[in-house]
Amino acid sequence: MIGRNDPCWCKSGKKWKKCHFPAPPELIHETLAVKSKQYAKKWGILLKTPEQIEKIRRANHLAAALLDEVCDRAVEGVTTGELNDIAHNLILKANAVPASLHYGSPPFPKSICTSLNDVICHGIPDKTVLQQGDILNIDLAVILDGYFGDCSKMVAIGKVSSDKKKVFDVSLACLKGAAEILRPGLPICEIGNRISDIAEKEGCGVVTQFVGHGVGVKYHEPPQVPHCRNPIRIPLASGMTFTIEPMINGGTADLYIDESDEWTARTQDGKPSAQWEWAFLITEDGFEILTPWTETSCEAF
Repeated sequence: MIGRNDPCWCKSGKKWKKCHFPAPPELIHETLAVKSKQYAKKWGILLKTPEQIEKIRRANHLAAALLDEVCDRAVEGVTTGELNDIAHNLILKANAVPASLHYGSPPFPKSICTSLNDVICHGIPDKTVLQQGDILNIDLAVILDGYFGDCSKMVAIGKVSSDKKKVFDVSLACLKGAAEILRPGLPICEIGNRISDIAEKEGCGVVTQFVGHGVGVKYHEPPQVPHCRNPIRIPLASGMTFTIEPMINGGTADLYIDESDEWTARTQDGKPSAQWEWAFLITEDGFEILTPWTETSCEAF
């Protein structure tokens, strides 16, 4: 029988009376099982088990580490196609699979997304040469031992214009601002509210057509996590794993899809766009960033 002053069974390091008291382990586990069934039945959301979480964590840590390596190679004179080849080889060397390759309809033709300047997302690597003044988002996702990791970040090629630096910085501020409020019980709509508050204050547009998403057991799974204001009041719960990846435009939020490839999303007004993405785990008392990539910086002319 566990005592009030004994270490809590959850291994938090706190005494039971200061942590999960009065609930014994068997009651908590029963409650989690009930909640998992409720979330699956009502919203199709999978609350992950500790075993699944560990495998999802490994996949996402790998994605973040490989993303850092690829971003380090994104310099003037390199093509986005060459970055794709580097990423593809690194993923295979890690005994993983590129999650984006052949995904969707039409099948995505490359192993990473490279979204340059006015491209919001889903840019396809090709023979485009990186030049001074470019900003680039690289989105890298892997499948490791059957579990998915997904993340993206920005790279600036030399000094950039002030409007590009603005979206580079504001999009990162939106991601960090959203992370600050994550906790069990938070309605999903509050994530979009926080991002919108930050972006609108800076006069930027928040893309509405693309969203964050559950990740881990599948590449894209429930719930959807809009970055704009929305009515979704599903409460976050321990065991949820999902991405937040705000796409912030320097002008209007409007976009169009390039008809030539049916993937590349561009700003309607031709102004720059930027995006940063973390995968998160909701814990009993907050959150964990599953994709802790190294932050890059941006300097204006």
